[in-house]
Amino acid sequence: MKKLVILPTLLLASVAWAHNCPNEMKAIDAKLATNPQMSMADMDKVKALRTQGEQLHKDGKHAESMKALGDAKKLLGL
Repeated sequence: MKKLVILPTLLLASVAWAHNCPNEMKAIDAKLATNPQMSMADMDKVKALRTQGEQLHKDGKHAESMKALGDAKKLLGL
């Protein structure tokens, strides 16, 4: 019985997390549009992580995508 409750819960959680990747990308893009004060090296890292996160999202690797996007957000101070 527990499996019948846990499995759908995990499935819904993973689907919800997958749909959050685009929101994370939008937040990063919005912050980048304000031209944040950061070094060029950090800016390059943010852009690379953002691109990596988008590709991982497209590949269906949402946990990895969220990690990359989270790292980009940390560098941006979000």
